[in-house]
Amino acid sequence: MTCNCGKGGCGCAKFAWVLVIVGALNWGLVGVGMLAGSDWNVVNMLLGSWPTVEAIVYLLVGISALVKVFGCPCKKCKDCKVSAPSAGSPNQSM
Repeated sequence: MTCNCGKGGCGCAKFAWVLVIVGALNWGLVGVGMLAGSDWNVVNMLLGSWPTVEAIVYLLVGISALVKVFGCPCKKCKDCKVSAPSAGSPNQSM
């Protein structure tokens, strides 16, 4: 769910978007690394010596995915959804 009003949503929603991208790229690299016979888990490479911090990063990526799936509950994002044009609006460009 993205913001359609041009404001881009709140800072939390933007940060969630960045974390989802980071998580997706990391999992893509894990898959490529598995096919290449090596370990390309960048989060583990950077934070492996701090397992608690690594776990927090994975937790934040998971929470960010939930925010992107279900939408951000803050007032700014809800106002953005209300002001967004409806799907059947004749003013909506294709």
